[in-house]
Amino acid sequence: MTRKLGVLIFPGFQILDAAGPIAAFEIAARYVPGTYDLRVMALEPGPVASSSHALMVAEPLDDEPLDTLMVAGGDGTRPAALCKQTTSWVAQASARARRTASVCSGAYILAEAGLLDGRRATTHWQRCPDFAKRYPKVKLEPDRIFVRDGEVWSSAGITAGIDLALALIAEDLGEEIARAVAQQLVVYHRRPGGQSQFSALLEMGGQGGRFAALLDWMREHLAEPLGVERLADRAAMSPRHFARAFAAETGMTPAKAVERLRLETARERVENSAEPIDRVAAAAGFRDPERMRRAFLRAFGQPPQALRRAARA
Repeated sequence: MTRKLGVLIFPGFQILDAAGPIAAFEIAARYVPGTYDLRVMALEPGPVASSSHALMVAEPLDDEPLDTLMVAGGDGTRPAALCKQTTSWVAQASARARRTASVCSGAYILAEAGLLDGRRATTHWQRCPDFAKRYPKVKLEPDRIFVRDGEVWSSAGITAGIDLALALIAEDLGEEIARAVAQQLVVYHRRPGGQSQFSALLEMGGQGGRFAALLDWMREHLAEPLGVERLADRAAMSPRHFARAFAAETGMTPAKAVERLRLETARERVENSAEPIDRVAAAAGFRDPERMRRAFLRAFGQPPQALRRAARA
């Protein structure tokens, strides 16, 4: 069975957003010949300049049904998302396709086409605060490498498109083929620590940002209670003002940031030590293993023990 896969690009697209997934599907088709028919498509066909000025040659948009529609991201996303011809075609092509996916800021185009309303989705961590303001109907999950909600998939920045492609290949052809493709690409089949980009999110606030010192302090006191009142006091702000300012700076609530920091610390210890799980939970501030297990399932889709086994495989 041949699956027709269309990759939508536009002037100023990020070339790796398109080339990374294309390479993954190309290699999968070597293992299972005839699996994928790859097409690069654009509103204006022919050579399309990426943000690096490297060109990709695109076919015209048409009404031929696709199995999978994948939308690239990049610096040119905003003009493309505001182009009615583009978003109208995306909405119609998606309705005909088995599944639709976006890479990085390509999520803006899906959102403008109305495909993400009421759905869970993600995008590049740096775009998350702006995305959340523009599209309040989208259930944004800023810490995920990729998110699937029904037959609509979205992924985080740039190389996360490869993670997304591997997941799509696994759905089509099985985990064994996806693993072989990852080996050929010399990338992780499943990234260590599960599907999360929250380290980058928290680094955004922790490298010279307004709450840099506070985030560093939080990392050093994870075993202690870290309610919003205590954090606000540490930041010399009222709780209400602190909560608003922190969310605007980092794209997440203080409580969510605390959980992310605890998860980051716990994940590192789970994967890189033989420390008992209950001791890891206490040191990271989860208080008990069951609370930590539930947090791991929400963030990574796997319990701590599964991540430990995967890290040692």
